[in-house]
Amino acid sequence: MSTNEAIARLDAAVSALRDVDVSAWSEDALRDQLGELSTVLCALDAALARVADSVRARGLRIEEPASV
Repeated sequence: MSTNEAIARLDAAVSALRDVDVSAWSEDALRDQLGELSTVLCALDAALARVADSVRARGLRIEEPASV
């Protein structure tokens, strides 16, 4: 996968996550989906940590962009 394709896919994932609003889910729906949601969130956390660790291992810093 090219660098541009990887960045585009990561950006698409961020856009998709911005659309998720669990506050709009009913309590029953949240309870019903909690196991699957937990699994997905933990997998996402692990994947992001792996990418960030790989960047840091090359001696680079990951910094939050300055607010515009």
